[in-house]
Amino acid sequence: LKLLSKLGFTVNPKYKVCKNIEEVLKVCNKFEEIRDTLEYEIDGAVIKVNSMRQQKLLGTIAKSPRWAVAYKFKAKQAFTKLNKITWQVGRTGAITPVAELEPVKLAGSTISRATLHNFDEIQRKDIRVDDTVVIEKGGDVIPKVVSVVLSERPKKSLPILSPEKCPVCNSKLFKPENEVAFYCENPECSAQIKGRLIHFASRGAMDIEGLGDALIDLFVDKGFITHFSDIYKLKDKRNDLIQIDRLGEKSIDNLLKSIEKSKSQPFSKVLFALGIRYVGAGAAQKITDHFNSIDDIIAAGEEEVSAIYEIGPSISKSIKQFFSDKNNIKLIEELRKSELTFKSEKKEIIQSALTGKTFVLTGTLSSLSRDEAGARIIALGGKVTSSVSKNTDFVV
Repeated sequence: LKLLSKLGFTVNPKYKVCKNIEEVLKVCNKFEEIRDTLEYEIDGAVIKVNSMRQQKLLGTIAKSPRWAVAYKFKAKQAFTKLNKITWQVGRTGAITPVAELEPVKLAGSTISRATLHNFDEIQRKDIRVDDTVVIEKGGDVIPKVVSVVLSERPKKSLPILSPEKCPVCNSKLFKPENEVAFYCENPECSAQIKGRLIHFASRGAMDIEGLGDALIDLFVDKGFITHFSDIYKLKDKRNDLIQIDRLGEKSIDNLLKSIEKSKSQPFSKVLFALGIRYVGAGAAQKITDHFNSIDDIIAAGEEEVSAIYEIGPSISKSIKQFFSDKNNIKLIEELRKSELTFKSEKKEIIQSALTGKTFVLTGTLSSLSRDEAGARIIALGGKVTSSVSKNTDFVV
């Protein structure tokens, strides 16, 4: 209400209705003008189409509606010194450079680190140690280095060299063609192990409450867990776990209960938790809706996987590569023994004129969104794919 009164609005305090895009931009510009006078941080405004009919016509994609968009203000910037560059190893083995900065206040928080994305970015911006750099928060959230103040660069500064060995396990790095990232190819690298375990236990995956980054670091360093399956064997090491400093019987028992509870996570969450490259939560849901079990996915060819609506060749190739690795198959068998869910819930099969038929939906439909039409076709026993092939029966 304070914000709207400052803008001179006397309308419903929840929103301002605009007649055209020019009026929308005018309101957004007013918001940006007064952002520094507010008692709280704002980074933009949300613009929505307020007609329900038009919202249905525009539809919704996996992560967001097409009838709403965020208008982001220009990011706030600050100057600081880059003290050094460190290299982080992600769960896929990708090596990411991080700028270690002289702490500086920016947009309500103190920034001491910022991502440099990849080595190509360092070369493109000619970023060097001891440089004075301009930083900003991307979307007012993630700190990043925008540019270098060349006039303040020390005379003896040297360009950053590309990494050759993994900073954690010292293995030689590999850079694939047509990619900007360097990779550590050692699957036993402790940084990768920790990253995979953190992803597996995260809320969107197995949702193991209490098994956070710090505890995973501790358990990996002490040798309690190395693979996903080891998490479900922690109950056999309870007596050893409660002896660890700052961990007691109650906290360990709560953790073990949370681990046991995670066994009830649906097949789609388990598939996402495996950390297969390109297979996000949405893709995992679509794949498990299509296949009845993990065995069906393992047996499927790339073409069958990519035929699933909105699943492309990158995902299908990645899935095939993952399940072609004998170690991953062994891991699946270990997780089966721990009673994780590797089957889709049985759905009632409706026999209709659409049963067994394959449809491709394209363009705009007269009365339904493509997602709604696809859901109805699947409910009536049909299949929906994203591209025309010899198996296509109908193009709508």
